[in-house]
Amino acid sequence: MLSAPALIFGGAPGLPEIIIVCVIGLLLFGKRLPDVARSLGRGVVEFKKGVQGIEDEVDRT
Repeated sequence: MLSAPALIFGGAPGLPEIIIVCVIGLLLFGKRLPDVARSLGRGVVEFKKGVQGIEDEVDRT
């Protein structure tokens, strides 16, 4: 028997759903999309640095 989230969402998104999301993102952000992607990338890098710093502190203790 399928769980409730599996019935609601239908599992992992396929190629058509990913394309639709990309088109909507392009329409919403337009020329700002590179800036949004750059900000998201910087956020991921900062998050990884933070996680690495915590791992270093744990290893030292």
